[in-house]
Amino acid sequence: MNDHQRVAPPTHADERSTLTAMLQFQRDTLAMKCAGLTPEQLKDRAIAPSGLSLLGLVRHAAEIERGWFRDVLGGESSRSLWTPVGSTDWADFDVDDADVEEAFAVWRDECARARAVVDAAESLDVLGGHDGETYSLRYVLAHMIEEYARHNGHADLLRERIDGETGE
Repeated sequence: MNDHQRVAPPTHADERSTLTAMLQFQRDTLAMKCAGLTPEQLKDRAIAPSGLSLLGLVRHAAEIERGWFRDVLGGESSRSLWTPVGSTDWADFDVDDADVEEAFAVWRDECARARAVVDAAESLDVLGGHDGETYSLRYVLAHMIEEYARHNGHADLLRERIDGETGE
């Protein structure tokens, strides 16, 4: 279902290598936090009254990968993966009936597509846009690192509540 091997980012590298390695480290951290859990545990909303769950974080990560790399940088106009057509509410965290294997497969696919977008970019100065705003690839990578880091903090708390597992 998920791989939990992580490779530490380089401590001396160019900007692009550092940013992409740090983002991959954050992705791998989320996978690590989910490793070894049952579908029920992944769906557990462990901190009331929040709707956060590890599976919801994985689905949300798939959405943000899709939105920033496909839509903002790639110029696509993809719709939400799990939100019903016509709904204004994001359904990333509605995991009661979610398919765990599907969520991880979609997330892995979106991460692979994002890496391809980054690899194809001439430089970190490549621009994309959304809703009248312009964003550089550099900004998107930094934003994604922040997004994952924040949600990995949530994942730490969720995992500890589920089975006491703590760690980096």
